Amino acid sequence: MKNYLLIALAAFTFGCTAQSKTNTLTEQIETDTQLPKIQEMGLKLLSTGFNAGDGYAEVWIRDFNTFVTQSAKVVDHKLIKDNILNFFYIQEDDGNIADGFITIRPGYDSTYYKKSVHKPTLAYHKNTVETDQEASLVQSVYKYIKATGDKSILQEKVVGKKVIHRLEDAMQFLLDERFNKTYQLLWGATTADWGDVQPEHDWGVALDENSHLTIDIYDNAMFVIALNNLIEIGGDDINTNKWKIVRAGITKNVAKYLWDEERQKYRPHVYITTSPFPSDFNEDEVFYHGGTAIAIEAGFLSKEQIKVQLDKMVQNVKESGAPSIGLTLYPVYPEGTFQNTGMHPYGYQNGGDWTWFGARMITELVKNGYEQEAWEQAQPMFDRVLKNKGFYEWYTRDNKPTGSGMFRGSAGVLLDAIDAFENLTVNN
Repeated sequence: MKNYLLIALAAFTFGCTAQSKTNTLTEQIETDTQLPKIQEMGLKLLSTGFNAGDGYAEVWIRDFNTFVTQSAKVVDHKLIKDNILNFFYIQEDDGNIADGFITIRPGYDSTYYKKSVHKPTLAYHKNTVETDQEASLVQSVYKYIKATGDKSILQEKVVGKKVIHRLEDAMQFLLDERFNKTYQLLWGATTADWGDVQPEHDWGVALDENSHLTIDIYDNAMFVIALNNLIEIGGDDINTNKWKIVRAGITKNVAKYLWDEERQKYRPHVYITTSPFPSDFNEDEVFYHGGTAIAIEAGFLSKEQIKVQLDKMVQNVKESGAPSIGLTLYPVYPEGTFQNTGMHPYGYQNGGDWTWFGARMITELVKNGYEQEAWEQAQPMFDRVLKNKGFYEWYTRDNKPTGSGMFRGSAGVLLDAIDAFENLTVNN
């Protein structure tokens, strides 16, 4: 009898403790004075346009994808829709999607930008080292629909073809032009995690004969998220069965080839050709924070595995001295391995700290039941917005803001994370 009483008491105590933790976090969120200020600042920024930030003239699809949801709170939905549709006006015949577009103005660089045939007021370009533009556009359309309830965008005709079919064309481009038959996964150029800079060139955004082709977690996770979105919104207008088969194959082969069971992390690269890095640098030790967050969003990892990834991120922050889990990667690539001088150790995408990806990890932690951990890891990201009076592109190892000072992607994902926290207070 005593044993039963002890068990019952233990269960009651555990339940009370868990409830107490939930209540404590709920109270912290509800009484936090930073959150309303950050929301006000973020929505004010997003109300002013769609270009990536004050350092960028273009509307970039990989950036736009990360603030569509929040923009819908403060921007006329037709303006958002028109800017999404612009990407379909510059979609090429093989289905590929550009990185970004500008509205042509006097003096635009015609050697860098390509003028749109179907909408001559636009010019566009593409960083061909990436393999995320098509996936980003599908995700953007999905988020637009979820935020506005406007499914009519799928039936809009652009140059005689419905948007929903153009989305399929974009996914098909990746299968036709960026699918490796040996590994049955998408490929791209060698970059640092989710980055768009390859090591072989001073600038490094264009594929050429010097590029080292590889497979990574970010590109394939983005593809699966896009397939999830396409399948959900496509209905009878798409070949659902085909895309489900593709999704299952990518998911299976990510686990087979990219997951490093021994290290309990994703491999940075599985090279199709050869590695561009020195033989004495063990790249397999590098942990990609951004790609891992996107893999979690794609549903690749169990709850237990997610906790292991978080623990590794926290340890990386401690060892590196970085300000938050927005740390791009760790350990960093050595000095001189990238010809682009901005990619020095702890510079730009080689160990810079980006809320743009760190906040996505925060949201995924909340979704997967690690609310308290998410709250703790979000604090440095909240603090620096108010301290620096803005949403900066990235931060140095000593937490100094750099890059674009009005980086809309950072605002978008941080507001998404705040929404996730506030939803906890509603549900508790």
